Amino acid sequence: MAISVLVVEDDKNIRDLLQMYLEKEGYAVTTAGDGGEAMTKFRAIRPDLVLLDVMMPVMDGWTVCKTIRSESQTPVIMLTAKSQTDDKVTGLKSGADDYITKPFEMREVLARIEAVLRRSSNAAPEAPARRLVFDKLVIDMDAFELTIDGKKTDAPPKEMELLYYLAASPNRVYTRNQLLDDVWGFDYFGDSRTVDVHVKRLREKLEGVSEKWSLKTVWGVGYKFEVL
Repeated sequence: MAISVLVVEDDKNIRDLLQMYLEKEGYAVTTAGDGGEAMTKFRAIRPDLVLLDVMMPVMDGWTVCKTIRSESQTPVIMLTAKSQTDDKVTGLKSGADDYITKPFEMREVLARIEAVLRRSSNAAPEAPARRLVFDKLVIDMDAFELTIDGKKTDAPPKEMELLYYLAASPNRVYTRNQLLDDVWGFDYFGDSRTVDVHVKRLREKLEGVSEKWSLKTVWGVGYKFEVL
């Protein structure tokens, strides 16, 4: 069962962006545009975590946080455009588990959500096993094992991560820049040839193993894990 997150943000653009990224990561997302709507939806769905903006109509985030905390130990992460220490302290005193200052990177939001859920005494449901199974191919990221045609095969971490990332969305095409951002990280300063090199090495391991899938080049675009 997916971890549920309530996103409370009066700026529709930010709200939609958060929803898109969180759903891409497998979270079940509900949104609210003001403090009053937030409490109504919180009581209806009882989410596993709340992302909560501070400055909102009807009821501000600090008040919402205090109200949530009076009813539940659900983790709350505050989203604030203010960076002053006093504002952060106010949020934490209101019962927030963490805070993120705008503008923020989505990677930071995702990392803080994971950290807060790990710390929370109200433990979140276990994440699904990161294990993909295809004909004569098993990619197990929990054990960090690659099994090809029944045999364990050595593969460096980035090759494993790249293969898993592509195979987790079969037949979807990714550009080299997307793969650099999502597999290597936004702070990686290498060039797109890094992706080509890793794909070449993976192909050497996977060539001819099965006719039901393949690591394909989409010329002029990027790569995909094609399942027939």
